[in-house]
Amino acid sequence: MPALTKPLSATQPQYEKLFYIDNIRIILTILVILHHTFITYGASGGWYYKEPTTHLGALIPMTVFVSVNQSFFMGFFFLLAAFFTYSSYHRKGTRQFVMDRLVRLGIPLVFYSFVFSPFLSFLMYRVAKGNLISYPQYLSGYDGWIDFGVLWFVAALLLFTLIYVCYRKFLRTWTQRHLPVPGTKAIVLTAVLMGLISFIFRIIFPVGWVLKPLGFQLGHFTQYIFLFTIGLLAAKNNWLEQLSYRTGKQMLGIAIMLLLFFPVFYLIRTKLHMPIEWYSGGFNGLSLLYSVWEQSIGMATITAFLAIGKQHWNASSLVLSFLSRRAFAVYIFHPLALIALSMAFRSWNADPAMKLLVVAPLGVLGSFMLGFLILALPGVKRII
Repeated sequence: MPALTKPLSATQPQYEKLFYIDNIRIILTILVILHHTFITYGASGGWYYKEPTTHLGALIPMTVFVSVNQSFFMGFFFLLAAFFTYSSYHRKGTRQFVMDRLVRLGIPLVFYSFVFSPFLSFLMYRVAKGNLISYPQYLSGYDGWIDFGVLWFVAALLLFTLIYVCYRKFLRTWTQRHLPVPGTKAIVLTAVLMGLISFIFRIIFPVGWVLKPLGFQLGHFTQYIFLFTIGLLAAKNNWLEQLSYRTGKQMLGIAIMLLLFFPVFYLIRTKLHMPIEWYSGGFNGLSLLYSVWEQSIGMATITAFLAIGKQHWNASSLVLSFLSRRAFAVYIFHPLALIALSMAFRSWNADPAMKLLVVAPLGVLGSFMLGFLILALPGVKRII
């Protein structure tokens, strides 16, 4: 995302060899759009508008998609953001870096909370619920002014970044000792540790519990904190350059193996008559198993993306550069595109699973078109 990691231009020197990072960010941004589209039409999770299908044949693959996606996509954003935070802080110095972060992260947060979120809420109130009321009338009774919506990620990133700055500035100097790039065994052990800590944390803060008004689902924050820290270490120790293709292929194999674990979850829950809520947290074996599985498949997927991407996707083009530059705008404004499309197809007499097949690709296309229009506005490029 442009406000989080500086996009690479196709005209920049080839020695940087980081085009694959931009390409991965495009994929992650598309996954964000698809994730929320799947939730709209039946997958578990919170969203502005929901029209869930009741067909089990559709709900199962939808659940698999959002579960696997949740295991890595937002944590991956934190890792990449931290990777570029390290070099940006060293290049700009404390004062300039903090001012830059406040502009590029703080202004979108204020805009979303005080302008965009009330407008989206009005659309749902007026169109989805059929309440005939003007926008000024709606705002006169509106009281949800602190609502970051999908920008909870930006709020958390700003918090993590400021903590990092305070650590570097006031607590201690960054150690000069370099750490070797982790291999497959170290990555797997780290994932298991993340899973165990996530399990403990979810006893108190199960998945779905939201820290209001910030919108933080603390049940996922073990991964986010770990991956932000790993991103800083990766930048300091040049891990991405050293990460081997062999490790990436091994982790891809592990991810595929763990993906096939879904029938086991189903059998355990049904044969032992465990409540489905136990997946989300609590002091029980299903939560422990799911937490370790989630972090393991997440770390395996992230590692595979980085290593295989460096090998095969490390090139840019005018189209890829265009999409990458607009990724952050797409992330911010994609709820409007999805809500508009959902409303447009609401009267279509078809099962929501069928609507998903239409709205998902249109949602991706519409979100990037909207991102293009937003960045064409005067002054916007200075911020996002």
